[in-house]
Amino acid sequence: MPGMDTVAVMLRPWGAADLPLLERLLGDPEMMAHVGGPESPEEIRSRQRRYSRPDADGVTRQFAIMMAQGLEAVGWVGYWPREWRGGAVWEAGWSVLPELQGRGLATAATRSMLVKAAGERTRRYVHAFPAVGNPASNAVCAKAGFALLGELNFEYPPGHVIRCNDWRFDLAGGTGRWAHVGR
Repeated sequence: MPGMDTVAVMLRPWGAADLPLLERLLGDPEMMAHVGGPESPEEIRSRQRRYSRPDADGVTRQFAIMMAQGLEAVGWVGYWPREWRGGAVWEAGWSVLPELQGRGLATAATRSMLVKAAGERTRRYVHAFPAVGNPASNAVCAKAGFALLGELNFEYPPGHVIRCNDWRFDLAGGTGRWAHVGR
């Protein structure tokens, strides 16, 4: 497609050895500025345990982002089940190391993640809720083909309300330039 990023990434299931990467992504105040601040070491270890094992249905939905030319993980992308406005949807999130941001890695990884979510054929929509004041994550949504539904107050982390955009990707084909995914 004209104008689309050409960066190549690979996704691999999140593993036990990825804790140092998660500590860098979630323990950094600047990286976490739009989502309530850095997580504590205990919170990061708890998240690491959740990420490094399959969900209850045996499916892995958390992935390390690998640059195609390297063997080192440079970020995280994933999706998980959520009830949203009376329906079952996927919620998506991602994070790329600060020194590698702006290269299209998060967008490419999000597109790859959407292919995985579509392959499950269990939910029609994937939502992402980046803070209104987070231009980078909102740009990832737009470039990956999500449709902006509007602004809302969102509680994340628990007890902390942030103003977010509600972006939705239609895995069945009605919205976005990647609408053919999963057909």
